[in-house]
Amino acid sequence: MDRRGGNGDSRSNVVPIKILVIDGENDHCRLYKEELEDDGYKVFTAVTWPEGIEIFMKESPNVVTVDICMTDCEERIKQLGQMKQAKPEVSIILLTTHHYHDDVEAPYVDAHVIKSSDLSELKHMIRAATLSGNNA
Repeated sequence: MDRRGGNGDSRSNVVPIKILVIDGENDHCRLYKEELEDDGYKVFTAVTWPEGIEIFMKESPNVVTVDICMTDCEERIKQLGQMKQAKPEVSIILLTTHHYHDDVEAPYVDAHVIKSSDLSELKHMIRAATLSGNNA
């Protein structure tokens, strides 16, 4: 059963899945927001880590995507662990370049996706995360 809830129409009793995108590039945030909202998700974006944490705490997203190349990788991985501890039901998807994908150890991350202008892999991982029951 698809739990996204379409476009969030008030006539529907299903609440749309919330996604938080944390990426240091405004253009990437706009692209992800547009593409994911077209798929029926409620999307929040943040271009800074503090802004992302604030949205995370306020909106309680079901899925968080994080561009790990934003700044200090090790510190961000630790902070992702804190996010997971605060809300264990959230699925965290790490967006990486191919280089980082092989080297980053991130025990709190549910999936790695190599960044690409083709968002099909990211969309597949989000769909899998939201249908897996982790966000019930």
